[in-house]
Amino acid sequence: MNVAPAETLRSALAGLLDGLPPKAASQAVERLIANYRGQTPTHTPILRDRSDVVAYAAYRMPATFEAVRAALDAFADTVPEWSPASHVDVGGGTGAATWAVNATWEGARPVTVLDWAEPALALGREIAAANPELKSAEWHRSRIGAALSIESTDLVTVSYVLGELTAADRASVVDAAASAARAVVIIEPGTPDGYARVIEARDRLIGAGFRIAAPCPHSAGCPIVPGEDWCHFSARVSRSSLHRQVKGGSLPYEDEKFSYVAATRFPSDPAPSRVVRRPQIRKGQVLLDLCETEPSLRRETVTKRHGLLYRAARDADWGDAWPPPQED
Repeated sequence: MNVAPAETLRSALAGLLDGLPPKAASQAVERLIANYRGQTPTHTPILRDRSDVVAYAAYRMPATFEAVRAALDAFADTVPEWSPASHVDVGGGTGAATWAVNATWEGARPVTVLDWAEPALALGREIAAANPELKSAEWHRSRIGAALSIESTDLVTVSYVLGELTAADRASVVDAAASAARAVVIIEPGTPDGYARVIEARDRLIGAGFRIAAPCPHSAGCPIVPGEDWCHFSARVSRSSLHRQVKGGSLPYEDEKFSYVAATRFPSDPAPSRVVRRPQIRKGQVLLDLCETEPSLRRETVTKRHGLLYRAARDADWGDAWPPPQED
């Protein structure tokens, strides 16, 4: 994992709010939060002007970046010999996913960001100029829906987009991604509704001939009972001054919950099982909730008598593959 893009992105975002009245930023953020919770599918761009886009970039871009990077890191672990030769980011807005791809796989590559909000594309282009490996990225205005056209590419990312769309447009976007790419990664908010959209997309990708690489250890049906639970993960995000202004509180971080699926047309090596809840560390034991290959959900108890495996369990994190790779 390349940490430089994260540091460069934070630096590029630092001065965005200069000159924007704090009240205007807070109001824009509050409206954006309501929309990005996936409650308001719309046929018009959510990001309307520069004030909206600056508020979005300063408030949401770091969280989107960390969530996408976490999903891509898990995916990359299943395809250690592969890196994308080209990338298309659908509904990419200010480009958080392009930064996350660059953080996961170093180096310049052809990158295209498609979005229907011109102010978002303009600011994304401006921010990307701070990263030499993203300077050549192309930013194109495009309807994200039935009319979407994607040129052939290695990787398509669709992050925090499906909740803005109607059911028909969601299907069209996933189908367009499947037709164009060798690998597709879809990320949504870690809510029951976000998970439902991911599962819907997962089913369409499998129907199009893809195999699931992450987070699932299998390409069979999800063993989670609909309505009883949902699969999601967590990424830690440093809080900006705008975060503290809008949400209050004093913690220097917050946890971004997200759901995702990564699927490929080429071989991958999915995890034997995946930790799907935060591990519970108790005296002399660690409880791990696992999604397994069968497919099934199972709780594993790892105790001190397991030796090195117990130490690994104490270090295991939500979303990790399990068991850890054997060291030579």
